[in-house]
Amino acid sequence: MDFLNKLLGIDPNYIIIGLIALFFSLEQLTKTRFSFKDRMKHLFQNGLFQIVLVGLNFFFVSFQVFLIDWLNGQQIGLLYLISLPLWAKILISVVLYDLTAYWIHRGTHKIPLLWRFHRVHHSDTSMDSSTVFRFHPMELILVFGLGNIVTAFLFGTDVLSMALYYFILYIFFFFEHANLNYPNWLNFTLGLIFVMPDQHRVHHQQDQFYTDSNYADIFIIWDRVFGTYKTMNANKMKYGLAEFDSDNKQKFFYLLKSPFIHTQPIKHEQKDRK
Repeated sequence: MDFLNKLLGIDPNYIIIGLIALFFSLEQLTKTRFSFKDRMKHLFQNGLFQIVLVGLNFFFVSFQVFLIDWLNGQQIGLLYLISLPLWAKILISVVLYDLTAYWIHRGTHKIPLLWRFHRVHHSDTSMDSSTVFRFHPMELILVFGLGNIVTAFLFGTDVLSMALYYFILYIFFFFEHANLNYPNWLNFTLGLIFVMPDQHRVHHQQDQFYTDSNYADIFIIWDRVFGTYKTMNANKMKYGLAEFDSDNKQKFFYLLKSPFIHTQPIKHEQKDRK
């Protein structure tokens, strides 16, 4: 547990900087699956979202930790009804945080108001490792941040397990979004339980039929169990949202205000769907 505490004591910003440096460098040094231009400009535009989020998180993370600690102090949640070893409680808590995130993520696609914010992430027409940053700050704080508090309220999960969940999540996020070639065998082995890049790429396909699938962040098993799992030939992928497919709609300031702008979705022909 001492090692875990030291590992999770590392500033998350350092972890994120290390991961973006690693994956973005690999994207420039290796032959990637999809060819995109203006990579540094793309990194800069997406990186601005992370800068804003870091500033806002300074206040909200403290509030989030305070509430979860208070809930734990009151022994509220299902995990307080059973006796478990600490390691088991931590692992189960990580799974529960991911399960809650699955349903919240699914909700951001189905509830029009939430979709207005979440579509900022999906609007990226050239997905790479920097797309990890491309979330509207209000979505991460008010939707997914409050989701962590709800998870603690329902299940009795704690701050330590939440920190471990995010440590794992950061790795998966960069792994899933990076514009890299991965071996196909991953989809048929680890991809039975965990989210693999080809599976998450389906989620970023421009056709909304595929966009509304593969919601899981870490455990793809949620999509398999709840009927939202879809596959698609990776060579036919076209990222983003058709209604955002122009240079002026890919800029930071436009995307920041885009939830408050009505944008009519562009429908796709219903062919070659599975």
